[in-house]
This record gives sequence, C-alpha cells and structure tokens, in this order.
Amino acid sequence: MDYKKAGVDIEAGYRSVELMKEYVAGTQRPEVLGGIGGFSGAFSLDAIKNMEHPVLLSGTDGVGTKIKLAFLMDKHDTVGIDCVAMCVNDVACAGGEPLFFLDYIACGKNIPEKIAQIVKGVAEGCKQSKAALVGGETAEHPGLMPEDEYDLAGFTVGVVEQKDLIDGRDLKAGDVLVGLASTGIHSNGFSLVRKVFEKEMTAEGLNTYYDELGATLGETLLTPTRIYVKALKGIKAAGVRVRACSHITGGGFYENVPRMLKDGTRAVIRKDSYEVPAIFRLLAKKGDIAEQMMYNTYNMGIGMILAVDKADVEKTMEAAKSAGDTPYVIGYIEEGEKGVTLC
Repeated sequence: MDYKKAGVDIEAGYRSVELMKEYVAGTQRPEVLGGIGGFSGAFSLDAIKNMEHPVLLSGTDGVGTKIKLAFLMDKHDTVGIDCVAMCVNDVACAGGEPLFFLDYIACGKNIPEKIAQIVKGVAEGCKQSKAALVGGETAEHPGLMPEDEYDLAGFTVGVVEQKDLIDGRDLKAGDVLVGLASTGIHSNGFSLVRKVFEKEMTAEGLNTYYDELGATLGETLLTPTRIYVKALKGIKAAGVRVRACSHITGGGFYENVPRMLKDGTRAVIRKDSYEVPAIFRLLAKKGDIAEQMMYNTYNMGIGMILAVDKADVEKTMEAAKSAGDTPYVIGYIEEGEKGVTLC
C-alpha cells in the first residue's frame, strides 16, 4: 500500500505546480521575495515603510456554489477571478490597495491540467487587482469529495493610510451615491439560481442561447465578478474623498448598504436610475421571485456603491469611466434611521 493507492497522487501535485508557475509569475510585484514552492510567501514591507500610519486590511472568501457551473461546463479558467474579486473588492471598499493573495483548492482528485486552469483564473484576478499571488495550497481529498469536483477559496492582505480609511465617519446628508455596474450575478445567490434553472443545469441547458441575454445561459452565469480595485484607486487619485463604500455581495442592497452608513444616516436609492441587467429580470420572472427578495439577495446590476460629496460627483464619474467601469448616480444620503430606502 502507498499514498497513491489511498487516493493521493503526490506526482500529480508536482505536475500541477509546474503547470501553474507561468501564471503565478505574471502576478509578481517587486516586494515579493523568493519564488513559488516555499513553505510561506515572503513579501517585503519596504513599499509601505514611508507611510505615516499604515493599516493592514484583509479579506477572505470563496466562489460558493457558482463553482457547480464550472463543473457542468468543464470550464475552469474564470472561477479564480471570482475568488480574487470577492476578496480584493472588500479591501478596496475600505480604501485599501491589495498587496498579495493566496488561494486554497480542495479537490477530490488532483488533475494537473484542471488545477492549472483554476490558478490561471486566480492569476488573472491578481493581475487585474495588482495583487501578487505569493502562494497557495492544493489539497487532494479522496473519499471526502467526488473526483471531478473541487472547492476554491482565498484571502488577501492590503494596506491603507489610516487617514484614508473609508469607514463612513465623514458621511453626511446630501452626499451622493454613485453605483458601479456589475458584470452580472457575480458570486452570490447561486443556490437560488441553480434552483430556478434546475432543468437547465446540464451541459445542453447551459449552452442554450437566450436572445434577451445575448449569450448562452452558461456564459452569462459564469461571467466573472467585476474587480473594482482600479476604479477605487483612480477615484482616489482624482482627489476624491470617498466617504463611505459598500461592496454589494450576499444580502444584496438591504444587508450591505447599511454597513457603509453611520448612525443617523439613511441611503435612498432610485431603482430607475440604471437599467437592471437582463439576467436578473429573467431570473425573477422564471423563479417568480418577489422584487424585495431580488434586492435582498443580488446586486441587481450594481456591484459597488460609493458615497461622495456632491461637488465630487463629476470627478468620480470620470475616474470610474477611465478605469473601464460604468458609473451611475443612483441616490443620496439623508438624515434618518440607519438603513436603505429603495424607491
């Protein structure tokens, strides 16, 4: 008896590392010390030693059940972007710059080519957010997970000057809410998505083209989560002080918007200020999902919400557009009980 007969292929692990090296190399920053294969990732703090009061920020998340679509479509090169996005967007939401990222892949069987495709997506997300991929782990779990399945999670560490921390402390009535468009459902609420499209959860069903989507169902659902690091960095560089920020993830508007507010302030969001993407309209109609539940579960087309002084709205919009994002003025802040009004 040996480890391979028990279900763990050490040689496959070595092969996976070799295949992913080229993708990892494309994410490196000058602060990274050493290369892939060490027991830990080393990152020099020289880049932040001149900061007055540096604050470290961290974020961790996974892809959730969206990953089931990757299994069904046998497409594994985008879920890594989702994994990175869910982590770095939280750091950017607090005003931070992501510094480095690590991933964790648990699989039933290590298929090197598949693992390399997953890491390719992780590396792409790191490149989009300028975070170095400094390490990770691929764990083979025979008997615990089916051979053709895996799970993916990760975490990131970033930094921000304490004075630039976005925490809502300066928020006031009259501030304007700017929403940055999402790329679709992102990585939340897929248990409900899969229930609604239960009959379509096959390779054939996911490859069905929908006129209203302008793509197949699978292509639409598997579209990677938008990474907003570049937009937030550009807005800051434009001289805008973002007073509060919310990453619209699980819990939609009703759970996430209040997290950006301080006591005595309330967000008012106009639902007609932008066009809700077709996938949400299709999902609501097919699943007979109430509008309140849709806004309590999904981003509904807005992945990040920023509160800025009304004098900074134009600069915010221009900076977001320059970063490749689509911004909308979606509402404002008023005095009142902490919460959100959708009207």
